Amino acid sequence: MKHLVAYITTGFPEKSFTVDLALALGENGVDSLELGVPFSDPVADGPIIEKANFLALKKGLRFSDVLELSEQIAPKVDTLWMGYFNPFYQYGIDALLKKAKEIGISGMIIPDLPHEEAVAYKAQFDANAISNISFVAPTDDDARIKKVVSDAKKFIYLVAYAGITGSGQSEDLQPIITSIKSHTETPVYVGFGVNEKTAKEKVTGADGVIVGSAFVNVLLQEDLSLSQKIDRCCAIASEIKQKINE
Repeated sequence: MKHLVAYITTGFPEKSFTVDLALALGENGVDSLELGVPFSDPVADGPIIEKANFLALKKGLRFSDVLELSEQIAPKVDTLWMGYFNPFYQYGIDALLKKAKEIGISGMIIPDLPHEEAVAYKAQFDANAISNISFVAPTDDDARIKKVVSDAKKFIYLVAYAGITGSGQSEDLQPIITSIKSHTETPVYVGFGVNEKTAKEKVTGADGVIVGSAFVNVLLQEDLSLSQKIDRCCAIASEIKQKINE
């Protein structure tokens, strides 16, 4: 069974909504949840997720709110934090990883912390049994892929193209998936540009997909009620989970 990871922006459009949506997604095909930590300069994200980040911060969301909401979600849905390094560093890496373990967070996805810098924190992640998710991009050669994935935990985040999330570009991923799988048995999940239309193609040769902008786009639709947003996101999740396992 291929894996579906869903990204949602924490605290948007409301804090309590995040919990309701997360638990509903977990009941509709989502295997793991990325709780996005809103940040003022989300460099790897496209305009959809960037806007949701901005609106969540504008409403006053703080990292303490992310912790509080995570405590309600992580016991029921496999949960990772997706965020940029600065808020994590400001909190204190040791304290953060201990808190993550206490809450039940299984991993962290930090797109602006390259492998060469992430190794400095490996012992701290390992000591708390938190996976620091490894990224591989289509521009990486085989030697770099081998280095990045040699000790990858939980899953490998394969960026479907060189760019930002949600822009829908396409790459032939089969050569790079073959390269990754020649060096590790850690599952490979494809992210960036994955939605109901592209999921079946993107998952070819991989072990799962990561979907973000397709969900957050629904959250930004002002003509939908909160319950309608949950229903629409759950329908997307169910459809994608079915398509990647056909």
